[in-house]
Amino acid sequence: MAFNSQKPRVRAATAIAAVALISSSVSAQAVAELPFGPGEQLTYSVRVGKLGKVGRGTMTVEGPMVVRDVEAYALHFDVRARVGFLTATDRTCSWIDPQRMAALRFQKHERHPLSKYDEKVELFPQEHRWERAAGDSGISPTDAPLDELSFIYYVRTLPLVADTTYELTRHFESGRNPIQVRVVRRDTLVTEAGTFPTVFVELRVKDPRHYKGDGVIGIHLSDDSHRMPVRITSSMPLFGSTVLTLIAHSYAAEYEATHSR
Repeated sequence: MAFNSQKPRVRAATAIAAVALISSSVSAQAVAELPFGPGEQLTYSVRVGKLGKVGRGTMTVEGPMVVRDVEAYALHFDVRARVGFLTATDRTCSWIDPQRMAALRFQKHERHPLSKYDEKVELFPQEHRWERAAGDSGISPTDAPLDELSFIYYVRTLPLVADTTYELTRHFESGRNPIQVRVVRRDTLVTEAGTFPTVFVELRVKDPRHYKGDGVIGIHLSDDSHRMPVRITSSMPLFGSTVLTLIAHSYAAEYEATHSR
């Protein structure tokens, strides 16, 4: 009897191990199929309204690194602009779980001639909540929340079917949802980095700090497996149109290692 009673437990343990192995394999495959990864670096020229070219920006992916026991990627978006003796810097970083495409931490640091802004947020996806270092907190509408930077990377994973509008409730702050992503057209862009067939998408976002009402961000994504942002355009009341155009790029280290063999 003792021997027989152990069999179901052994089988159950084996089944659990098998399911865990399959789940791990699926998760690893999902991460491997992302259009971005550690080692990717995108460099942009920055033009603002009638001021013309005023600086440079970079988008980089680092990692993996551990955030609260979760293996994460660190996404960085840094912009530095200069007009005469005036300088402005924007540094944004998002730590994201690449298996679930859920943000775990978000930080923003802005320094402009007449203003400054700092934000640090810890996100707890499975608990549907977030906390700012400043003291406020709130409930997220999803267990896979995103912030303004990780959302751009998430858009790169969408199928982007022609004439399609995606309405997404993924921002960690409930009041900034929904975000609409509209696939507008396919065209070709010529930049210093090369010639790129692109998919042009428009993001309609809610960002009271930068826009009166809804804001619109246009992104030309390379129409290939990388889905790189080749051009990013936004319009803000105080600064006019801001355009970031790709001038150099390097792919994720994993991709380069695989394709250099």
